Amino acid sequence: MNTEKDKIQEEGKEENSSLTAQKAPERDENNKAGKRKSTGQNPVARFFIILFKYLRIIFRPLFKLFRFFFQSLFIICVLALIASIAVGVTVIYPKYEEFSQQAVEIVAESDLDTFRLQESSYIYDNQGDVIAKLTKDEDSTYLPYEEIPEDAINAFIAIEDRTFWENSGFDLKGIIRVGLNYFRTEGEEVHGASTITQQLVRNRFLTREVSIERKAKEILIAMEMTKKYSKKQIMEFYVNDISFANTYYGLEAAAEGYFGKTAKELTLSQIAYLCAIPNSPTYYNPYRHPENALKRRNKILGDMHDLGYITDEDYEEALTEEIVIEKADYEFRNYETTYAIDCAVRYLMKDNGFEFQYGFTAYDEYNAYKDKYEQAYSQARDQLYTGGYQIYTSLDPEKQSFLQSTIDQVLTFDENVADNGIYALQGAATVIDNSSGKVVAIVGGRTQEADTYNLNRAFQSFRQPGSSIKPIIVYAPALENGYTSQSTVKNINVDDAKKKGADVSKLPGNTMTLRQAVEQSKNGVAWWLYNEITPQVGMSYLTKMRFDNIVPDDYYLASSLGGFTYGATTEEMAGAYAALANGGMYRDPTCIMTMLDRNGIDVYKNSGESQVYEKNTAAVMVDILKGVVKKGTAKGMGWSGNIEAAGKTGTTNNSKDGWFCGMTPYYTMSVWVGYDQPKTLSSLWGSTYPASIWKQAMSHFVEGLEAASFPEPGKEEGQKTISGGNSAYLPGRDDSELLADNYTVGNYRQDHSLADQAQALINQMAAADADTKQSLYNQAKSLIDQIYGNTLSRQMNETLNAAMSGG
Repeated sequence: MNTEKDKIQEEGKEENSSLTAQKAPERDENNKAGKRKSTGQNPVARFFIILFKYLRIIFRPLFKLFRFFFQSLFIICVLALIASIAVGVTVIYPKYEEFSQQAVEIVAESDLDTFRLQESSYIYDNQGDVIAKLTKDEDSTYLPYEEIPEDAINAFIAIEDRTFWENSGFDLKGIIRVGLNYFRTEGEEVHGASTITQQLVRNRFLTREVSIERKAKEILIAMEMTKKYSKKQIMEFYVNDISFANTYYGLEAAAEGYFGKTAKELTLSQIAYLCAIPNSPTYYNPYRHPENALKRRNKILGDMHDLGYITDEDYEEALTEEIVIEKADYEFRNYETTYAIDCAVRYLMKDNGFEFQYGFTAYDEYNAYKDKYEQAYSQARDQLYTGGYQIYTSLDPEKQSFLQSTIDQVLTFDENVADNGIYALQGAATVIDNSSGKVVAIVGGRTQEADTYNLNRAFQSFRQPGSSIKPIIVYAPALENGYTSQSTVKNINVDDAKKKGADVSKLPGNTMTLRQAVEQSKNGVAWWLYNEITPQVGMSYLTKMRFDNIVPDDYYLASSLGGFTYGATTEEMAGAYAALANGGMYRDPTCIMTMLDRNGIDVYKNSGESQVYEKNTAAVMVDILKGVVKKGTAKGMGWSGNIEAAGKTGTTNNSKDGWFCGMTPYYTMSVWVGYDQPKTLSSLWGSTYPASIWKQAMSHFVEGLEAASFPEPGKEEGQKTISGGNSAYLPGRDDSELLADNYTVGNYRQDHSLADQAQALINQMAAADADTKQSLYNQAKSLIDQIYGNTLSRQMNETLNAAMSGG
């Protein structure tokens, strides 16, 4: 039974239902109106809503693919991390254990004397007599910590190791930076972040090798050092051990050498200047790069000022102080010693991993290499002076003395001196024993008492070699590439050949045999023949024989006559001619026989031999050069006797340089005569003073020896003449053989094949009508553009343009 309350509720529901039913149509109408309003007023929004809906449908598979890719990448990274940890456990940790044990042993065996010991090195001649002692008087230059100027200590801390007093031998932040650089440069860059302790460790205990392993050893030993020695002791060792360039080791020696005073007498500015040098003794060398050292001095003063080590007044005064370096007092003034030192230093450079390079075709590479060379040379020289080496050489004191007196005697007619007090007219010579390939005598100038360093011109002065270079880069290479001693060649006019657009191969000229051309030193033949074989081929022989200063501008036809940018030394020329005397086998000139380290172990190994010329090529070339001495340009020196001689004269333009390079079966010798500052000497020819020196010295060297002749050459296989013949390019040589940087025998062959094809088209242009001529031109130009070698490409373009213009 329904109550009143229930009735009221029922009525309420009905009323609400009625109201809802009444409002529903109204709400629907409002919704429709709202939709119409939205659609009509925001069509752009409606478009993007639809667009995004379809894009999501289209790209949904790609989103799944990307998700799968990143999930896979994450898994790979995790696996790589696990692998790295495994490698660390199995490879790196054992290495750490090994290096750590080594560090403990090295430091445990050291004592105070270890850091005061710089063992002298000795150089001996071939009789076992000492000719030089390489050392400094260490006892008089060692500074106890109490005597080291406080400014010097603060300068080194400010510029080299600001955490020195607190660190445990290494700088963790610096090590992290080095590690990142190592991986970023794929192992090429491992420098930097070395604390003072690490630098001391590297100089005293480790080699000059640059590697991540050496850096690890350096750190571990440095950590052990800080456990055994106090910071004051380490600073004392460091200040007395480091190189200040020019064989000055320690602050006291540098102060005396550069300023002529003791360390305690130095001004703040002078101290900062000296403290700039050890960071890179080559780059901050006061003799060679004083401006670099001055800039670093200013930085050191600024750092000291920033750290509160010096006052504003001190800083300003030191910054404006002029630095005056005293003249170097070189220890050695004889040529055999300076040469022996150079040979030993270069060997240590090689032993330390330095890679020598030759035959540059780009100047930026050449300049970069020279900077690296200078730095490596300085480091190796420091190593030699302090390493306690015993160096036994092939230098013969009797031959050295006689060669020196011969040069002095022949050149006595001119005693004029230059502004530096040295004789203006100079001579140099190098003698090699053919049986060993070793230098037995070397003279780098005339004898005099002037208080000036005697530059050793025999290996330090590069001069234009003139015609003496022809057998090395023109004639012997031609014999290896289809020509014989009896091949007919052409003596063109060199002045015509130098004209722009000249086609050297088509220039007129008298014909003669190759042998006659060498004997008479015909420049026109050398130029024409060099054009045939190309400078790339000719210069490749100098690269093989390690001529130091061959640069891009030398790969031109002028080099056939000895027209080089820098030139060659008597040491280099003697080495090249000795290769001809030795059946084409080249041996790097040196005087080192044995090199014992401080433990008595012989660390020297011969650099090996390389077959530069074919054996019969060398024999034929020597046979031709015998004619130069008997009836050619050197006939006037009057060589006689039962020991054969062969050689070549050389004279540069305006008689500024005179050469004679020649050999007997026993010895090879090259001689140069000229002015340090090149100028004309009207009586200077290769056949005059140089040949006279050569004859007098060589006659003495072979006196009393058994009669000897050069090996007779075998049959010559070449067929080339000016009328054609063998069309193969560089027969018998491998395509991969380098003729110059990035230029192989294969490149050479391809280039000349293209040139031949282009030349055939050019030959047709003369008789062609205008349209055909243009077509031939385009075809030839397309071929020439494919030629890789710059010289041949330039020559062919000049020939093509001349043919097009009707020339």
